[in-house]
Amino acid sequence: MSDSAGTKLVSVDFEICGNVQGVCFRMYTEQEGLRLGLVGWVKNTHSGTVVGTVQGPEDIVEEMKVWLRTEGSPSSRITKASFTNQRDVNKLEISGFKTRY
Repeated sequence: MSDSAGTKLVSVDFEICGNVQGVCFRMYTEQEGLRLGLVGWVKNTHSGTVVGTVQGPEDIVEEMKVWLRTEGSPSSRITKASFTNQRDVNKLEISGFKTRY
């Protein structure tokens, strides 16, 4: 995931609303991020949403945004996906993809 091939690295924060609480959505988000080769974190909030940050090549982050907006875990029902603070990064600021508590 280097910038040597001209790949722009980005970071974006997300919040997913709907029936998304629980281990399943976090676990599937972590698995999808790892499958795509991204780094980041995900956690449940007290208000019933799931929040996190994803970093990686811009085109792959866009794939993850589509997945977060439309798929999620098999039992989830996503009603809204918000993406904020998207910015270019020179290097990845997070290592791995983890669940935060």
